[in-house]
Formats: sequence, structure tokens, C-alpha cells
Amino acid sequence: MAAQHSWVQMAMGRWVLGISIGWLSAAVPLYQSEIVPRQVRGALVGTYQLFVTLGILLAYCCCYGTRDYTNSDGTTSSAQWRVPIGLGFAWTLVLAVGIMFCPESPRWLARHQRYDEVHRVLALARGVSREDPFVMTEFYDIKREVEAEMKMVELGWIDCFRTKDKLLYRTLLGIFIQSLQQLTGANYFFYYGATIFQSVGISDSVVTQIILGAVNTGTTFPGLWALDRFGRRICLLVGSAWMAMWLLIFATAGVAGKPIRFVPGGEGVTNPDAPADPESIGTLMICSACFFILAFASTWGPGAWVAISDFVSPQARTKQFALATMSNWIWNFCIAFFTPAITNDIHFNYGYVFMGCNIFAFFLIYFFLYESSNLTLETINEMYLDPNVKPWNSTKWVPSGYTSRDGVKEDVDNGIQEVTGAIDVHDPETTLKNDFNTRVSNAEYNP
Repeated sequence: MAAQHSWVQMAMGRWVLGISIGWLSAAVPLYQSEIVPRQVRGALVGTYQLFVTLGILLAYCCCYGTRDYTNSDGTTSSAQWRVPIGLGFAWTLVLAVGIMFCPESPRWLARHQRYDEVHRVLALARGVSREDPFVMTEFYDIKREVEAEMKMVELGWIDCFRTKDKLLYRTLLGIFIQSLQQLTGANYFFYYGATIFQSVGISDSVVTQIILGAVNTGTTFPGLWALDRFGRRICLLVGSAWMAMWLLIFATAGVAGKPIRFVPGGEGVTNPDAPADPESIGTLMICSACFFILAFASTWGPGAWVAISDFVSPQARTKQFALATMSNWIWNFCIAFFTPAITNDIHFNYGYVFMGCNIFAFFLIYFFLYESSNLTLETINEMYLDPNVKPWNSTKWVPSGYTSRDGVKEDVDNGIQEVTGAIDVHDPETTLKNDFNTRVSNAEYNP
């Protein structure tokens, strides 16, 4: 914000900001997935993407509000870009202060043998007592997993690429899913949307960005509900097919209708010699773009982060998620950097490239991603290691000791005693008034 004499100052500021965003994008979804109840994990982890889209929309609006700032002599004021950058400090302060009031992840606490705090945080996150059957069940799963991890050698970065315990499988799956989140073509519309909107007379690129940003933010909300209601696989499969269809319509309209005449430099202007009415074709393309964004924002936008935070291995959780996140940002950069040159060469045929990526994504999800909704992170690991379950039938898989994914573990109280030994996991201020297993059999989750 204080840059005055050289672009280098701005570049270095962006470099520091980029490192910070990289850390946060690897840490925030993981933290969310480890602390929230499994029944709503999809929706709550998906809020990461929701607030990313909201932040982008607010940035567009801020730029729109400051673009007419001028100095007293009528020249362009640097406040046009300093104010939007400066307002970013407000959000960093909210995060920096707010995180101090958030509890540690129960998985992290368990690895440091702080089991009483694990029990307290699990109950706090659900707003129930420590004796709640769902709290007891997840405590059991966490404690059992940590006990097993303590007998293993700590894994390093190289271990993420070993075949043991499907580590390589999950590392590559995470990298592919995050890469494909970018290769769906969403950022193609955000970076190239201004040219499309020119065909219907909207030449203001800031207005274009606000329209696309508003669609992106508003349509993320249905995805938060769908990820837990229908599961990760269904959402990502439907999203891939849906986006491929609208990309086919978009690209075909652009190639056949030629509403835009490209000029040197890759920019486009309305084509008066188009075989069809440029405005009609442009309207079709804009509708295609908006329906595409609806598909992305309600499926792959939040779904990619949710799916990967679910299936990464407990022993290499942070490392695998960091590698997947890195692939996301690498492809984000590639699309932003190369899109102008590519569109200058192949124009709207670029949409067919992204259509092909979505078709590939469909088959990747169908053949390799297991359904992880309504399972604890520990039981998801069990599912991936079960040789009898395949991705396409994983929806029916139920953890050992459970009657359904919606329920709690049978005889969990005795199970806890087996793995905790002399540790008292119950609230010292309360006692069990009824038989625990009777309450388990009649339990209903009430968040």
C-alpha cells in the first residue's frame, strides 16, 4: 500500500501476501475438518470457499467504488488502488484476533496426549455435554487412531509418495482434484468474461466482474447443503457433467456464431459481420457462463476442499493437503498467465479444452474418490484401507461397530476404557445416570 516509486515494492508485497495466503489455504480447511461435527463437515468446510468468493466480490465492489477517485488537479488518484489494498488489513485483523478465541483441533490435542481437552473441545463444538453418544464415539475413534499412530514412525514428505497405506494413491488424488478445480474453467470466465460481455454492450470490465462475482457467491450456498445431503461423489460427478455441457454450448456458440471479432493483442470487439445476431449469441454465451458458474460454485468450488480434507491420511495429513493446495495455486497461476496468449490463438475453442478437463474429472471421481460423508476422519481412513470396498460402492460402506453412518458406535463406553486405560474421559462434575448403551441405541444427533 505504501509503494510509491517502483513496481518492485508492489511485487514484494504481493510475494509476502502470496506466502501468507498459501499457508492459510492449507491450514484453514484442515482445521475446519478436524473440529466440526461429521454430520455437517461438508457444509462447514465448504464455507472456506464461500468466504473466498465473498471476498472476491467485495474486492470488485471496492474497486468499483474507488475507480473515480481523483486528485484536486483532476489527475488520477493513487487512492484508487491504495484504498482497496488498505481495506485488506481489516480482514486480517478479524482472522488474527478471532483465531485466538478458537480451540485447538481435537486431533492435534490428542497427538499431544491432552485427552481431557479433546473431550471438552468435541463437546464444545457440538454444544452438548461430554456424555453425548456422538461425542463419546468420536473421542473413541480419535483415541484409537492416535494410539495406533504412536506405534508408527513419523512420516516425511517422501513418504507421501510411497504405496503403503494408499499414501501415494491419496497424494495423487488430492493433487489431481485440486488441479482439476482450476482446470474446470472457472477462472477462464473470470479472467476472460469482460470480452464476452462486450458483445451485448457491457464494456465496463468492473461491472462484468461484479456480475460474475455475485453469481459465484450466491450459488455457493446450495453447494454447502448438497455436499452433506447428497455426498461428495454425487456433487462432484454432477458438477463435472454440468460444467462440460455448458462449456460445450458456450464454445460452440462462440466458434460458430462469432459474436466477437478479435483484434491484435487478443482483445475482442463486436463483430458486425457475424453469421448470426452478435447480441443474441452473446446473450446465449453469457447465460452459458452464468449456468457454468452455478455448477462450479455449488459443486467443485467447495467440494474439492471438502473431499481432500476428508481423505488425506492421518499420518501425513498436513503434508498431503499442502501438496494438493500447491497444485491448485500452480494451475491458478498458469491459467491466469497463459489464457491471454491461448485465447489470442484459438479464441473460443479454448472452451473445448476445459470441457475435456471436466470429462476427465468425471471419470477420475467415479473410479477413484470414495464417499466420505457422515464419517469421522478416522473411519474414512479405515474405508480407504479396506480392500473389499471400491469407490463406486463406497456409499454403502459402514464402519466396523456401527449399524449405519448416521448412528454411533455400539458399546462405545467399553471401547473407550480399552484404549484409555486409567484416563477418565467423563465430565468430573457429572455421572452416568442411565445405562450408556441404552442411550446410544436411542440417540439422535441434534446439532
